[in-house]
Amino acid sequence: MSVDLEKIQQAVRMILEAVGENPDREGLLDTPKRVAKMYAEVFEGMRIDEEEYFSTIFSEEHEEMVLVKDIPFFSMCEHHLVPFFGKAHVAYIPQGGRVVGLSKLARAVEAVARRPQLQERITATVADAIMKKLEPHGVVVVIEAEHMCMAMRGVKKPGAVTVTSAVRGIFANDSAARAEVFSLIKD
Repeated sequence: MSVDLEKIQQAVRMILEAVGENPDREGLLDTPKRVAKMYAEVFEGMRIDEEEYFSTIFSEEHEEMVLVKDIPFFSMCEHHLVPFFGKAHVAYIPQGGRVVGLSKLARAVEAVARRPQLQERITATVADAIMKKLEPHGVVVVIEAEHMCMAMRGVKKPGAVTVTSAVRGIFANDSAARAEVFSLIKD
């Protein structure tokens, strides 16, 4: 799937005209090109399969929790095409020596976030990809984000943070394991 920069530029010109702006005035002349390039970058996750980050698996006899905290991300609300941003926390307990490079957890979050998205979907998609490809004992993904669609329009509540979680495997069934990972995320 490729990005049609020309169509995006045409759409931006139409939007500028629709809101009463002159797309031919000096300050806006290159805006359609800049927006098209920005959209190609912001939505690059449309062309990436997050599961590919988990195709290189290392063998390490470690069956204790692995947690990568505070992974920054940016995404676009699919309802308003306005940004939301925050941090993700990804934990898993390897099984059978199947571990993955730590950066791959962050790369998967970024790939999934770089699509027109819902926070809930990012959370579940990352957790499900890890479960499918690594077959761990369990996975927890927690995302904390501020949504500009709530901050700059509508209810206008800047600073409100939305928290979502996806809990899979042992974390869903073992309250002590779930409590441990959530306490580590909170610290």
